[in-house]
Amino acid sequence: MIRRLDKQDHEACFRLIKGEAAENLFIIGDIEAYGYEQEFQQVWGEFNDQNELMAVLLKYRENYIPYAKTEEFDAQGFARIIEADDQFSFLSGLERCTAKIEPYLTNKLKRKRKFYYAKCTELKVNLDDVDVSEVRLAVPDDAKRLVDLLQAIPEFADSIISEKNKREALESGVARTFYIEREGRFVSTASTTAENSLSAMVVGVATHPDYKRKGMASACMVALCEELLGEGKELCLFYDNPDAGTIYKKLGFQDIGFWVMNIYHH
Repeated sequence: MIRRLDKQDHEACFRLIKGEAAENLFIIGDIEAYGYEQEFQQVWGEFNDQNELMAVLLKYRENYIPYAKTEEFDAQGFARIIEADDQFSFLSGLERCTAKIEPYLTNKLKRKRKFYYAKCTELKVNLDDVDVSEVRLAVPDDAKRLVDLLQAIPEFADSIISEKNKREALESGVARTFYIEREGRFVSTASTTAENSLSAMVVGVATHPDYKRKGMASACMVALCEELLGEGKELCLFYDNPDAGTIYKKLGFQDIGFWVMNIYHH
């Protein structure tokens, strides 16, 4: 049976999703921020015959994210809910969940993006082997220097990064940035985004071309991971370059599958 969830279901919902806190980063963050009663955000749950919650479907504006602990869930029922929404444009989530729903959607697929998804619950590196003495935690007034660094790096050239957005993220507490500076400018950095009480996503791992191959990005990553893991949070990240994945795995990240973003025609 599938039905809308409300705040009375919160305990059961979090019991289901917190077991895979990194995998459910967005669902956890959105529910903590906006709850169950907003017009732009709704949550449905599938219950078994014992009235145990088995799967959830979160709608955030035009995006839907499904989650089930096992591959056995009512994918067709979730698809019916999604298709009844005129706003529906995106289906995102772990591939093991989205792949079950896709065959039941009649909307035409415009574009599919697929990323490796990895998480870290424990650092694998010996902290004595990594010099983090130069790594600092950014404050909101550092937003401009952070944006200047990212705009100097080819991989981030197409990203829409504004000083205003960075400042707001650092002020709000949903993001943290660790950095190394030389001569007054940022030369290496690693950040979190979408932080919630149980998990956070790592983004913006970057080093200025003039300072590469000095272990700076690894130092920023170790400082970041050490702080957040120490708070009991799981870390996750997307990557599409297997070479980058090798670096993350040395730190303790493990692949947990693929994250899919499907864009549909209205």
